[in-house]
Amino acid sequence: MSGLSPGFHGRGRALVDRLPPGQYPTESFPVLSIGPTPRVTTDHWAFTLTTETGSRRSWTWEEMMALPQERPVADIHCVTRWSKFDTRWQGVSLDVLLEEAETAADFVVAESFDGYTTNLPLEDVTDGKAWLAHSFDGYPLAPDHGGPARLVVPHLYFWKSAKWIKGLRLTVQDEPGFWETAGYHNYGDPWREQRHWNDA
Repeated sequence: MSGLSPGFHGRGRALVDRLPPGQYPTESFPVLSIGPTPRVTTDHWAFTLTTETGSRRSWTWEEMMALPQERPVADIHCVTRWSKFDTRWQGVSLDVLLEEAETAADFVVAESFDGYTTNLPLEDVTDGKAWLAHSFDGYPLAPDHGGPARLVVPHLYFWKSAKWIKGLRLTVQDEPGFWETAGYHNYGDPWREQRHWNDA
């Protein structure tokens, strides 16, 4: 099997079938960030959900940790071509955070403490498809990987899983985020290799 990263040893056909086109598997967890890593303490952390009418609901760290917790295990795929299998997270399903929102929005914009944004269809962060994750592999999420909390949307390229997330803004119109306005694909399906705007 070609294209494997150093240290990765074949595990059989099943894993190859889980690898989207143009990707290589790795057992490491590369750190890719556009700027300095923000240092956000849980004492000052809050997550705010804002509807298209301006209605807001916020959770402190303690309130978020008191919500029902899930432990998803998922393969993740970076647009820079690495994929990591069976990543283990702990966090709150976005279904829990969105369940009381009264909205006619079809999209969300994820907003981070460092000013980063990314856009997603609302249907891609509901029905068990996305989490507000605070732990990875049984440990608190490291700042380099988006700690204290990040979005995890494993079925899309990982730039859609915003690090250092501070909130979601529900929108009626689609509003492309940081990488999308820089030429990345608006949706980012790794199985269709939707890396750039002109990819089908």
